[in-house]
Amino acid sequence: MLLFNGEFPRDHATDSSLSSLTGDLKFPFKYGYSLVGSISALGDGVDRTLKHRAVFALNPHESAFTAKDNQLQIIPDNIPHKDAVFLANAETTVNLILDGTPLVGEKVVVIGLGVVGLLTTALLATFPLEKLISFEPILSRRQSSKKLGAHETFDSGPQSVDQAQRSLGVQGADLVYELSGRPEALDLALALVGEEGRIVVGSWYGERKAAINLGGRFHRGRIKLISSQVSRIAPERTGRWDRKRRFAEAWKLIDRVRPSQFVTHEFPFVDAGKAYKQLAENPEETLAVLLTY
Repeated sequence: MLLFNGEFPRDHATDSSLSSLTGDLKFPFKYGYSLVGSISALGDGVDRTLKHRAVFALNPHESAFTAKDNQLQIIPDNIPHKDAVFLANAETTVNLILDGTPLVGEKVVVIGLGVVGLLTTALLATFPLEKLISFEPILSRRQSSKKLGAHETFDSGPQSVDQAQRSLGVQGADLVYELSGRPEALDLALALVGEEGRIVVGSWYGERKAAINLGGRFHRGRIKLISSQVSRIAPERTGRWDRKRRFAEAWKLIDRVRPSQFVTHEFPFVDAGKAYKQLAENPEETLAVLLTY
């Protein structure tokens, strides 16, 4: 939606970490990075057993493309295709957890319940946390977070913030995930996090800007702001973690949550314009949208 709304920073490449997304963003351009299909043809020297296998690719939306075999993820037999298409979101979720390092008995808040926010809630719910709280203005998403394991869920109004602060107690939250895509939500994160707490920013704001209050408790409270981005694994983990291990955990998350439950709309690829319009104009009734071929 940053691209659709013209809010992408113009001085950035499309995605320097993906060979399928290169160049600038002058219209028209191909975008997308979450595609499921089957292998229809093989080049020389490629394992012949791969033909007709179902695969996931970090590739733009298109009906056919060529790729190297090491750019594809074989979809496990127990994962339906409509769940497999969420692999990129699940990998992002695993990375968020690795960067936030939730600990036993901690109080954790998730702000923003899009697909990544809901997956993050689901994965956090497997930890022995004292409290797991979510924030989201859309009621149906708050209800989903409760089903996925959130103990309490709130909208973003002043009364809800007061209620959440009372629920968290005087120490505040140990860890807050900001996943709303709205830079102004950082003020909510700062209001909820405790001294020496961590705020993990998984949102990508593009050219969106907001005035953030860093003149209050942020400085003396020694609050940590952590940027989490899936194209890199934190250096302190690379001795043990690589993309293969992270993908393995992402598949486990998909198998447990079955994120196809988040799909609210499907559009044929030729109607992709309607899909973007649906996302832009009706966010309260739209969560995950699939393009089909």
